[in-house]
Amino acid sequence: MPPRSPPPIGVVTMASCHARLPGIVALALPAGHNLGARLAHLGKSGAASLEPCDSSMRKTTVSPVKDLLLDRYAPIADGIAALFYPCAEVVIHDLRDQTIAYLVNNLSKLEVGGPSVLDEVHYAARGRTIGPYEKLNWDGRRMRCVSNILFDDEGKPAGMLCVNFNIAVFEDVRSTLDLFIKGGNLTDAPAEELFRDDWQDRINTFLHTWLRERQIGINALTREHKREIVEALHGQGAFRGRSSANYVAAVLTMGRATVYKILKQMKEGG
Repeated sequence: MPPRSPPPIGVVTMASCHARLPGIVALALPAGHNLGARLAHLGKSGAASLEPCDSSMRKTTVSPVKDLLLDRYAPIADGIAALFYPCAEVVIHDLRDQTIAYLVNNLSKLEVGGPSVLDEVHYAARGRTIGPYEKLNWDGRRMRCVSNILFDDEGKPAGMLCVNFNIAVFEDVRSTLDLFIKGGNLTDAPAEELFRDDWQDRINTFLHTWLRERQIGINALTREHKREIVEALHGQGAFRGRSSANYVAAVLTMGRATVYKILKQMKEGG
């Protein structure tokens, strides 16, 4: 028997495609029938779905937790992003296939379906919440982030919900405010010749030192606290200034008559 010559280029043979066409187990063809024509006929009739025989062909699988992550956690991501818009980006990562399953208010130029690029971490050891922590965004601006592990119905880690907050917006505001608060070319203290009798400043300084030492807010002062402050201010000579009693009454939200009554009692008592 003469040796069989190899098939010409472009002709598909059963031996070359049998293992690479999962939809076809065997094709029984009469002698002389062209296999390529038969395969083309099957493709047109819908009997089989054929893909090119390529060594790089891969079987596409869907993550078993994809629907769970979207149905259960996507509405939560929407709510967070809506509340903190436009400063917060919310990302849901699928830990099973290491892809981005959901993304709201994209600040990081990520893509749904793209790789998560998450470091391999021991989720159980870290706990359910990771952070807050900071990272640098693509534009060089800082983001403050927090991540929560999402679990499936069996209690196994299925995904991760990350909230990335753009704090650079507030840093810009702070820098602007600092310009006004610090000002430029300020002297260390007011000119003495202009404020030699600034009794209001002395009262304010004494009052807030008193409050800070006792860790009390001015709005939380009781009647006893206010009387104690008036007595202490009197001991410091704060009421020598003109209308100083009226000023103290206004600051402490007291009646002027009450302040004068306390001062009268102190004078009569010695």
